[in-house]
Amino acid sequence: MVSPILSNIYLDRLDQYIEQTLLPAHNRGERRTPYRPYMRLWQRACRLEQRGDRQAGHTLRAQMKTMPSRDPHDPGYRRLRYCRYADDWLLSFTGPRQEAEQIKACIGEFLHDQLKLELSPTKTLITHGRTNPARFLGYEIVVLHADHKHDQRGHRSINAGIGLKVPADVIRAKCAPYLHHGRPIRRTERIVDTDFSIVVQFQAEFRGVAEYYRLAFNRHQLGRLKYVMERSLTKTLARKYRIRVAQVYRRYRAVLNTEHGPRCGLQVTVHREGGRSPLVAHWGGISLARDTTPRPLNDNPPRIWSNRRSELVQRLLADACELCGSTGQIEVHHIRALKDLNPKGRKQQPEWVTRMASRRRKTLVVCRVCHEDIHTGCPTRRPR
Repeated sequence: MVSPILSNIYLDRLDQYIEQTLLPAHNRGERRTPYRPYMRLWQRACRLEQRGDRQAGHTLRAQMKTMPSRDPHDPGYRRLRYCRYADDWLLSFTGPRQEAEQIKACIGEFLHDQLKLELSPTKTLITHGRTNPARFLGYEIVVLHADHKHDQRGHRSINAGIGLKVPADVIRAKCAPYLHHGRPIRRTERIVDTDFSIVVQFQAEFRGVAEYYRLAFNRHQLGRLKYVMERSLTKTLARKYRIRVAQVYRRYRAVLNTEHGPRCGLQVTVHREGGRSPLVAHWGGISLARDTTPRPLNDNPPRIWSNRRSELVQRLLADACELCGSTGQIEVHHIRALKDLNPKGRKQQPEWVTRMASRRRKTLVVCRVCHEDIHTGCPTRRPR
C-alpha cells in the first residue's frame, strides 16, 4: 500500500522536530533521587538487624516493599520517548501532566503551522499509564505495577515496566463473525469448499490473530476466540456432510506434533497421485503463551493457503471444463461481482449463470468453445 510510504515521507519533518527539539528539551537527569521515607526505613531496618532484632527488621523491610525506592516526583528527572508507525505515533513522558499538555500543544502548533495538519481531539489523548492504557497499533500499552512480584534476589522486578495487552474489544470483534446471539454458528458460505480448504482458512485466520499478539502478556485470553472458531469450524463441517459435531471430532481428531510438544487438534489429509506427498491441513497446535524471543526471517516461510486460490488451482489442475466436461484448452471466465449474475428483468438464466450462482463463485473454469459461447450469448454445449 502507498499510504504508509506517503505518511513516512510527509511526517519526516515531525520526526526531526521531536527528535531535535522536544526530546533534548524534556530529557534531563540520569536517575531519580532516593525516596527519603524509604531510605529512613532502610536505615532503621539495618540498625535493628545489627542489634539482633531480625523480626523487627523483617517487618520494616516488608513495609519498604510497599513504597517506591526512588522519588516519583523528582523535579530533576524527566524522560520523553517517541515512536511512530505511518500516521500513528505515541509519546511516553515521565513527568507531571501540566508538562505533558505543553508538549501536546507544541506538537499541535507545529503540525498546524508547518504541515497544515490538525490533531484529532478524540484520538490524541493524554492518559496515565498506571490507570488508563494507551492504544497503539492494536495493542494496549500499560505501565505495570505489582509489589508482590519479586525476582530471585527479592527485589521488585515488574514495577514501572511496560506491558502489552490484547484489548478486550478486539477479542469481541474477532469473535463476532462466528457468533449469533452469543453462540458459535456455522459459516454456511464456506460449505461449498472442500474440507481441506475450510480447515486451512480457519487455521490461517486464527494464526494471524495469535501471531500478531505474540508479545501480549495476556495472550492466553485469545482462548475464547479459539473456542468460538473451533466450534464454528466443526459445525461448518457437520453441516457440509450432514453429520453431528461429535462425528466431526471422531473423523478428524489427531495429535499434532508442535514445538511445545504433542497437542490435540483436527487434521485433514488429501492424498495425491504420482508419489507426491499428501496435503495436510491442521486446526490447533498454536500456543497462546507469551513469546518475546526474536525470530530470524525465514527464507522459506510456510505456505499460507488462500481459500479462493487453492480452490481455483485445484480446478485448473483438473484440466476439465465445468460446463461440458471436455479436456484441453482450459480458460477461466470472470465476473466483477456475484450481483451481476442476477440482472433485473431476466427470467431464465443460462446454465453457466446457474452454476456460478449456486456455488457462489466469481470464476468458472471452461474450455475455449464454451468461453466464446458465454461472451457471445450462445447456448453452451451439452455436458457429456
